[in-house]
Amino acid sequence: MKGIEELLAEHRFFQGLQPAWLKIIAGCASNVHFDAGQTLLREGAPAERFFAIREGSVAVELHAPDRGPIVVQTLGPGEILGWSWIFPPHVWKFDARARDGVRATAFDGTCLRKKCDADPAMGYELMKRVAQLVSQRLEATRLQLLDLYAADRRTS
Repeated sequence: MKGIEELLAEHRFFQGLQPAWLKIIAGCASNVHFDAGQTLLREGAPAERFFAIREGSVAVELHAPDRGPIVVQTLGPGEILGWSWIFPPHVWKFDARARDGVRATAFDGTCLRKKCDADPAMGYELMKRVAQLVSQRLEATRLQLLDLYAADRRTS
């Protein structure tokens, strides 16, 4: 069975980090499992952790009052779920639900923020990776909105 450090080294988000940093980050981590349909995040709840998905898929959902949950993105192996743990006020903006059995590494956000404060070089490297993740997700959302707008124009 692989340890958390080894699992992190294999995960796309953490690849290439210094081994000493992987050891520090692993100190804030635990392995978790979610069954299909189980909620990982709830909009408005405190964002105390985030997840490196290893197996399975997670639907990131937004609730529309007149439509119910809308899947805005599906994440799978090699992806990170959640960045609200790093940005005050540390509150989730979406719901996330396991679409099937999910195995992930969960990280305690408070623990990791403290470790980043203690090692600014590691913190800067993680922040660059989170910023890249946010940028990619915003671009994906932009493309979804363009598709939605184009579909609305075709049906009008």
